[in-house]
Amino acid sequence: MKILYYNHTGQVSGAERVLLMILSRLDRNRFEPVVACPTEGKLIGMVSELGIRTIGLEQLEARFTWRVGKLFRYLASFARVISNARSLIIDEQPEVIHANSIRAGLVMSAASFGLATPVIWHAHDILPRHPLSIAIRFFACASGRNSILAVSQAAAGRFRGNLIRWFSRRVPIRVIHNAVDLERFQPNSESRREIRHALGLTEENKVIGIVGHLTPAKGQLELIEAFAAISREIPDAALLVIGESLFNRGDDYLKSLRRAASLSAGTDRVRFLGARDDVPALMRGLDLLVVNSHTEAFALTVLEGLATGTAILATAVDGTLEMIRHGENGWLVPARDQQTLAEAMLLLLGDQNLREQLGGNGRRDAIAHFSIERFATEIHSFYRGLLESGTTPHESARQLEVKLSAD
Repeated sequence: MKILYYNHTGQVSGAERVLLMILSRLDRNRFEPVVACPTEGKLIGMVSELGIRTIGLEQLEARFTWRVGKLFRYLASFARVISNARSLIIDEQPEVIHANSIRAGLVMSAASFGLATPVIWHAHDILPRHPLSIAIRFFACASGRNSILAVSQAAAGRFRGNLIRWFSRRVPIRVIHNAVDLERFQPNSESRREIRHALGLTEENKVIGIVGHLTPAKGQLELIEAFAAISREIPDAALLVIGESLFNRGDDYLKSLRRAASLSAGTDRVRFLGARDDVPALMRGLDLLVVNSHTEAFALTVLEGLATGTAILATAVDGTLEMIRHGENGWLVPARDQQTLAEAMLLLLGDQNLREQLGGNGRRDAIAHFSIERFATEIHSFYRGLLESGTTPHESARQLEVKLSAD
């Protein structure tokens, strides 16, 4: 059976990493995956390395905005991409389309209008409170071919809103939590010593880290400003900012982060490491992983911190509440509250036993609830349920089985 996967951007962030996880565990004897995405960025090459056929599509320019000029430009981009995607669907004739974002779902549902192909909208984000979100919900309800795969109850609830709650049978929503590679992300004391040595840090240093692409929604700026209080109380503390700018004037935001670092604690105390391939080792080297997001559907960074056994301090937002239990496997603070954030960092850095307790419980929770095996099984069940519903246009469900190997 052929599934056409569509990703609206060629950059690799959390949603794309989930897509790559799905693709890497697909049984090619039963499943023929084809991936359409822009040729700009790293994604198309990473998919090709999996031995999966790729097709280039124009980059979709579309953001939530109140600016009329930009809105018209984004609508024009949608129109061009939809036209090209429709030709692609007609040529490829997939049994199912898996659109790897809400924007991708809009494109593929419009592009497949009248073709009877079921479309999965993979909701990796919290739908913003915006008039366009209402239009998106109406569009999702417009066709019985659409189904929503959400990464968290929080993402599902926001997408559902008041409208889709009345059309739950027409637009079914399934929640499947993301997963983490428990072998790649695991505690390792030798790796911890090595990465600290490579960074010029010792066991005496209290090391805080934040991981993710650089954007205001991730809260790096507020963390750097709060770190000023930490550096006064703990002279050997260091803050590692791990990640690069990908979207939305990210270079300007990076400049603002560097300015804040120089003013609050000094550039020797706040280190910008950029994008790294050794994130598991870096997480092991931390005393405290901070996830300071303003909103978060279901952050892979939280899962990776849990699996690594690193103590996590996170904002109590959205899908994070489905992973972190305050005082048990992590520590929660309100979003956008620098004083409480600073107080929590001082508390946790000053209590090694508490950090070890949180980290140990986090590792156990990752093993119990967020393994790739669990993820593969649930994805398998979701695909099978879609096929058995009878909506697949080309073959009956009894003749097909979607199989994901959990190896």
